[in-house]
Amino acid sequence: MSLQPLLDAPLATQLHVACAISAFLLGSVVVFKQKGGAVHRILGRIWVLLMLGVSVTSFFISDLEVIGPFSPIHLLSVYTIFGLVMGVRAAKQRRLAVHRGFMVSTYVGALIIAGAFTLMPGRRMHEVVFGPDAGLAPSLAVVVLAFVASALIMRRMVRSPREKGNRARVFA
Repeated sequence: MSLQPLLDAPLATQLHVACAISAFLLGSVVVFKQKGGAVHRILGRIWVLLMLGVSVTSFFISDLEVIGPFSPIHLLSVYTIFGLVMGVRAAKQRRLAVHRGFMVSTYVGALIIAGAFTLMPGRRMHEVVFGPDAGLAPSLAVVVLAFVASALIMRRMVRSPREKGNRARVFA
């Protein structure tokens, strides 16, 4: 593991990674802690700003140019911004199930799944995390773990009616 490939990267990439790692860590707290209080709202606002940072900086990264400087991954950035706007809007309207759906799916899709794919061979983060000679096996393991974690998180979002009153198992 070496940070050198990241330190050698353009500033937009460094900011993108810093926002993504911060959003991943803070997001795990926001997603799994009790909802509705002042702490949740403050941490949630910070998380939204970090996710906007992840999305906006991605437009300045053009490692895979397909249409001009853009690639299909930039569609995820557009969807992320859409999900954040809709999630914040739903929270302001007190439509909490809709809010939860947008925010958790943004966390899962934009951070866990997309983040796992940044660890594929040939990508900068693969070299940072695994080293230049690691091959495909560790990347595939991370992708599988990301999909399992995502499925567990999304499954936790859907609760049966009798579980809704049980605060020990409440997700939202």
